[in-house]
Amino acid sequence: MTEIEKIVAQITKRLSRTEMAQRVAHDLPDGAYVNLGIGVPTMVANHIGSEREIILHSENGVIGMGSAPARTDQDEDLINAGKQFVTLLPGGAYFHHADSFAMMRGGHLDYCVLGAFQVSVQGDLSNWHTGASDAIPAVGGAMDLAIGAKQVYVMMEHLTKLGESKIVQACSYPVTAKGCVNRIYTDLALIDVTDAGLVVREIYADIDFDLLEKLTGVTLINGCNEQGMQNE
Repeated sequence: MTEIEKIVAQITKRLSRTEMAQRVAHDLPDGAYVNLGIGVPTMVANHIGSEREIILHSENGVIGMGSAPARTDQDEDLINAGKQFVTLLPGGAYFHHADSFAMMRGGHLDYCVLGAFQVSVQGDLSNWHTGASDAIPAVGGAMDLAIGAKQVYVMMEHLTKLGESKIVQACSYPVTAKGCVNRIYTDLALIDVTDAGLVVREIYADIDFDLLEKLTGVTLINGCNEQGMQNE
């Protein structure tokens, strides 16, 4: 068993995808215009809460979405860019996807939350293609979101199914956009991408900073207190 495998084997606590979505939702400020990327990031919508005003956007031409509908309330004409059924809050609207992309490219989104295959220490993002022959055929709106949103959050598992870190020194997969990622939420930690390097703000797994750094395989900066939470 390798050292990395030993570290992985001793982890008994990590965030579930639902808990990751709750953590991201907590950090989105009221009044923000937010795009939730295809896949796991769409779960964030279910944890915003009716008492908060966060305007959710989808690149297929919908704004003002709510949480996912119950099965009995699904509307065939109301889906997001990932073809998932969504709800529309009062004041929400449909519009042409060209206008939706103009909103993305014009810098009118405050945040986007994207999944990723890899994020580099410089904040480069790879999230649409691994180079495999059976990969999805097009990038969709990922590039537009990555360069158009004011803040780019990535939500992903820390490791691949093979136990390899998704946070890397340099992306080996095709790069969606360079230097675009501001913050990384994983099942093990919350990490900010800064000019000084990758700063660990919170650790969720039952491992310390040193073991997290070994598991990640790149240099990290400890921005946590003794409880593994963010220093004020």
